[in-house]
Amino acid sequence: MTSPLRLGIAGLGTVGAGVVRIVQTHPELLEARAGRAVAITAVSARDRNRDRGVDLSAYAWEDDAAALARRDDVDVVLELMGGHDGIAKQVLETALDHGKDVVTANKALLAHHGHALAERAEANGRIIRFEAAVAGGIPVIKALTESLAGNEISRVMGVMNGTCNYILTRMESAGLPYDAVFQEAADLGYLEADPQLDVGGIDAGHKLALLSAIAFGTRVDFDGVELEGIGAITIDDIRHAADMGFKIKLLGVAQMTGRGLEQRMSPCLVPASSPLGQLEGGTNMVVLEGDAIGQIVLRGPGAGAGPTASAVMGDVMDLARGLRLPVFGQPAASLRAARAAQAAVAAPYYLRLRLLDKPGALAKVAKVLGEAGISIDRMRQYDHEDVTAPVLIVTHKTTRAALEDALSGFEATGVVQGQPVAIRIEQV
Repeated sequence: MTSPLRLGIAGLGTVGAGVVRIVQTHPELLEARAGRAVAITAVSARDRNRDRGVDLSAYAWEDDAAALARRDDVDVVLELMGGHDGIAKQVLETALDHGKDVVTANKALLAHHGHALAERAEANGRIIRFEAAVAGGIPVIKALTESLAGNEISRVMGVMNGTCNYILTRMESAGLPYDAVFQEAADLGYLEADPQLDVGGIDAGHKLALLSAIAFGTRVDFDGVELEGIGAITIDDIRHAADMGFKIKLLGVAQMTGRGLEQRMSPCLVPASSPLGQLEGGTNMVVLEGDAIGQIVLRGPGAGAGPTASAVMGDVMDLARGLRLPVFGQPAASLRAARAAQAAVAAPYYLRLRLLDKPGALAKVAKVLGEAGISIDRMRQYDHEDVTAPVLIVTHKTTRAALEDALSGFEATGVVQGQPVAIRIEQV
């Protein structure tokens, strides 16, 4: 008779409690699908007296999560605490060194220390699984490491932070400014304790770095991700983009070029009719493009107790079945250090300018764009009540370097007031 797979859970927040709930609710289903029983033997959290809505009385309790990772009656450690250093990192290292496999939802930890942890896991003959670290309940890690393993991946992109997508879609649907919706998201508990992790693109950048490593066979390089948050997006940008057939999304894009690995997490315009353009609320979406498969779109809940616990249990079930894959889909020694490259692939851009309402103003702007080698695809001027007029320009494809030249040149015209807004238009 096959022995049960014994779990030790470090962290009993919404995700940890969600995992306990799944194990307690579906023991027969899990055993039938895994070919062996899945059982929790020990748990750890900061407060043992807190009511988490699940019965923990049958499990051994460890106040020290690292002690849980050393227990002889634990086969797999579930690290569900969070944080990219400190006790979370200690728990992973202790578990690997004591012969335990690890399942984690900790994208920050892996984004900062993923390669070293992968090497440590392989040196100890252990496995780290992290489906829940990227896009919540969407099985994108499994898709890249298994289903699409026969493809050369050309591009990975997606909306990977539900809070930012909620803010942007709520601004549009309710006609509210950014500050009002930001506060609404905070009141609803959608924001991280440090809101900049969400709205600054950092959380989503962690996820993009992990997907890039798998997709392109490179070492995780979070420092190479170009980050720009959504704080500068105004309700006018959202309305004007919609008027021109676009939606604004915090979009992650990674692709390997001749110059190196491009990784961008920034606001982009996407066609309103595209799958990404139609994505509403807190939902996530990841688009994968490969030479054999073409393009596939994965859509689903990007956070929450149920979806994230579901992803954790998917990894647990693979381990129970005996599936053992390298952390990033291939041996750590074969992952190369990619040269970080800033976006050089040409794309159209959306420009928002405020021009003095005087003859020749548009001609001066057009001259600057022309001198930078940028041609205009579309241009609109909107009604105004003061001495400046809002003007929107959609360019033909151009490079970021040419655009920076134009943005610098606008100041010398004497007709552009304030800071121009430039947002890349991504073709999807």
